[in-house]
Amino acid sequence: MSSTQTRRLLVTSALPYANGPIHLGHLVEYIQTDIWVRFQKMQGHECYYVCADDAHGTPIMLRAKQEGIEPEQLIARISEEHQADFSEFLIDFDNYYSTHSEENKTLSSAIYTTLRDAGHIHKRSIHQAYDPKENMFLPDRFVKGTCPKCGTDDQYGDNCEACGTTYDATELKNAVSVISGATPIEKASDHYFFKLADFTEMLNDWLSEGHLQEETTNKVKEWMQDELREWDISRDAPYWGFEIPDAPGKYFYVWLDAPIGYMASFKNLCDRNDIQFDDFWKPGNNTELYHFIGKDIVRFHALFWPAVLAGAGYRTPNNIFVHGFLTVDGQKMSKSRGTFIMARTYLEQLQPEYLRYYFAAKLSNGVDDIDLNLEDFMQRVNSDIVGKVVNIASRCAGFIKKNFNGQLSAELPAPALFKELTAASDNIAKLFESRKYNQAIREIMALADKANQYIDDEAPWLKIKNEDTADQVQGVCTQGINMFRVLVAYLKPVMPALAQGSEAFLNCAPINWHDIQTPLLDHQINKFKPLMTRIEKDKIDAIIEASKQNMATQAAAASGPLADEPIADEIEFDDFAKVDLRIAKIVKAEHVKGADKLLQLTLDIGGETRNVFAGIKSAYAPEDLEGKLTVMVANLKPRKMRFGMSEGMVLAAGPGGKDLWILNPDDGAQPGMKVK
Repeated sequence: MSSTQTRRLLVTSALPYANGPIHLGHLVEYIQTDIWVRFQKMQGHECYYVCADDAHGTPIMLRAKQEGIEPEQLIARISEEHQADFSEFLIDFDNYYSTHSEENKTLSSAIYTTLRDAGHIHKRSIHQAYDPKENMFLPDRFVKGTCPKCGTDDQYGDNCEACGTTYDATELKNAVSVISGATPIEKASDHYFFKLADFTEMLNDWLSEGHLQEETTNKVKEWMQDELREWDISRDAPYWGFEIPDAPGKYFYVWLDAPIGYMASFKNLCDRNDIQFDDFWKPGNNTELYHFIGKDIVRFHALFWPAVLAGAGYRTPNNIFVHGFLTVDGQKMSKSRGTFIMARTYLEQLQPEYLRYYFAAKLSNGVDDIDLNLEDFMQRVNSDIVGKVVNIASRCAGFIKKNFNGQLSAELPAPALFKELTAASDNIAKLFESRKYNQAIREIMALADKANQYIDDEAPWLKIKNEDTADQVQGVCTQGINMFRVLVAYLKPVMPALAQGSEAFLNCAPINWHDIQTPLLDHQINKFKPLMTRIEKDKIDAIIEASKQNMATQAAAASGPLADEPIADEIEFDDFAKVDLRIAKIVKAEHVKGADKLLQLTLDIGGETRNVFAGIKSAYAPEDLEGKLTVMVANLKPRKMRFGMSEGMVLAAGPGGKDLWILNPDDGAQPGMKVK
């Protein structure tokens, strides 16, 4: 799709919450968006990709209090961690910011004021869930109970994940406070509401214009069959966020200022780079706005957000692209199985582009969940990228370098085959544009098969041995290297580091989508260096084991809504009753070579010693542990780790990092005693 007209695009991904680390489920969206943005830039379009940490709300306030720090310190630390993970996964934001910014405060206040003055905001007294133990109003997500419509248990106080119904937290049946476990009481308070029903006609028109995928549109239309409810945009102190301009002690609900964070991040970029903000956010300009989001936040983006923008005099999105969730080995991500994998845990073992490629091979333009099958992941990367694409360059480069001084031939021996590869560019471009990455990858790999078949048929390793055919080898390998260059161009949005390494090998300018029609001929290449190595099974195993170790330490540190990730899978009481907890004396502790988080402990549990690997290196030096008493799970099935056999698990508590404590039983405890 070689367009002569330069488009101007602004693209966003949903804002990650500043309350925990990035995991592989999060990365589906950022990789999907980054591929699309990189493709647009390769087409020569003016495209900006912005994001920010979602840095407000009660969970952040409570977690900062728990850690004994200010919320600003917490969100600064989490932002640094998020940006490090994104950078290593080659997510190339033009700006990454925070919703806790002056730009966002100014924009949120201005949008609120405009909506208020136009009559779209009103104040009324409501009864809210109130925690009598903590003496605070409870945000919707801090109340759980039974859905008042479908009867599903364990639902949050704002909407039901089973039937999609929205409601007030006070409507939940059998409600409990997530913070204290107390039964909430009702208490009156003045709140501010956005009159969403004012925008019913506008939203119906917007939905009819194709701004969402068909299945998403159908879901939103279902919601619109009922009268649109007012949206509570205020929260009571104590609350971490922006105070409402004309309402002391009242704060903007996080979902009011969070999407405005898209605008604020872009405003920050504009002010630093002489870009006209209004060109992208005011109606009537020839620019495009796209949001990539998960299917769990459609309601906020497809109803509230367009209405807020329209009411405040801003343009609405061209499209909101919705994706599904990530499963691992066909099941929901699980801590106990070691498949709830943090981005950092993955990066400690594997190259980021393996995952970028696999996600691309799975992602369509629909909202279906995608599955990370770990066996298939390893085999597909090894087969496609190492065995097909990189293999073309490695097979041909040596002959060119050794026998022809690194010089490519002046012409291609099979120009029709080269033309077949380059002729696919328009269709592959259309597939990337429409986010049908899985189909694009299939086409690219089919072309790689043809390129490899050509090399197999020509067999340069045989021709070089025959004086009559040796001079043909330069042409054959020149053909192969040029076909490799075309494939790398197609893969560049997905695998930018592979492309950069290939450009160095090819001794050429950055590969451009439109330049591939002209082959590299009579051109000097550099010595080939391995561009991608095979995934080994032990790396996958190490990720799983490290994720299980993370589960052990994080489960001890978890505290309801303040936990970094969802609580581990539920177990029955009978399962818990099987756990044999014993007092253990640490008789020896030592470092584990090659492990960043583990210590090797020798534990005395009363006439018997056990070897255990524990993820507590960030909190303890080995010499600090010897002689201490702790509690261990004595009947945990031994696990084979790459460092040796682990024969149990020690218990620890704390928020993590340096603040992690092994449990030190009372002085009367003796090794081997059962804990009840």
